[in-house]
Amino acid sequence: MQQNFSKTHRLVIMALLVAISVILSRFLSISAWNLKIGFAFVPIAMAGILFGPVSAGIVAALADFLGATLFPIGQFFPGFTFTAFITGILFGVFLYKKTNMKNIVIASVLTQIIGSLLLNTLWISMLYGTPFLALMPTRIVQTCVMTVIQIILIRILAGYTPQIYKIQKA
Repeated sequence: MQQNFSKTHRLVIMALLVAISVILSRFLSISAWNLKIGFAFVPIAMAGILFGPVSAGIVAALADFLGATLFPIGQFFPGFTFTAFITGILFGVFLYKKTNMKNIVIASVLTQIIGSLLLNTLWISMLYGTPFLALMPTRIVQTCVMTVIQIILIRILAGYTPQIYKIQKA
């Protein structure tokens, strides 16, 4: 079922996923200083499904860097780009060539706990001088909500993967 993409085709799709992620993150998400609910994870998960960990990490890091540079919400902080890269890596490790429900749940839980709850809370704490533990209650709520949203949307997205490979074949 799965085929190798040409280098050019792969780069074009990755660039498109970066652009979609920037749009979803910067213009179609709900943001407060310590809380963000959005769908920018969708193109990152798709990169993980299609291309694996390294490519998904690159897509995520580029999307974060370009979004922060072109459409800043706050000051640029490389920690968030690092978190994005790790998130892409995790999506790729657990979703590349294996989009079963178990892997979708593991990928979503790990990206939310490691990326959002732990790392991003640490970066917010460092940037704003707010105690790490004081941020945790709202961050836990966000993590729980986003985990459920991710599982549902990635499961739906994974169902379309065979059609994406058929389009590539044409």
